[in-house]
Amino acid sequence: MTKQEIRILSLVKARIKPDAVVYDIGAGTGSLSVEAARLAPQGEVYAIERNPSGIKLIRANAANFGVNNIKAIQAEAPEGLANLPAADAVLIGGTGSKLAEIMETITPKLKPEGRIVLNCITIQTLMQCIDYMRSHSDEYIYEAIQVQVTRLQQVGTYDMAKANNPIYIVTCWKK
Repeated sequence: MTKQEIRILSLVKARIKPDAVVYDIGAGTGSLSVEAARLAPQGEVYAIERNPSGIKLIRANAANFGVNNIKAIQAEAPEGLANLPAADAVLIGGTGSKLAEIMETITPKLKPEGRIVLNCITIQTLMQCIDYMRSHSDEYIYEAIQVQVTRLQQVGTYDMAKANNPIYIVTCWKK
């Protein structure tokens, strides 16, 4: 599950409007899908996840949080994206090592000034994204930030810092 602080930053970067069409690719448990659906009550969120247990969790989380505008699609991207409507925002949490193919599929589907927010936990995924953006600079502008969240954990009478893995958040917007 995407940690709360990363969800907050990712959603702010996505600039989701109330009537937005959002793709959540590599949706996992649907934590970002649910939050996106809450930001777009008149819109639609398409949660694409290849893992059947993830699809069950997405549906359970949508029901638990009372959102009915999430469509959970069991597919491995980019195949599950073919018949979706044009997107205002795309959240990418997992690529299955197919980032370039996913980008090639969503680029014509992303509306002008639409946003892609990619959460990268590996340097390789970060560099693939940056390389793609640089080679498509006629279509996209991007920025990248690195986020490190550290929580305090009580150990006896002391509070110790426990660091989470750093995450790179790449925000891309279509010209």
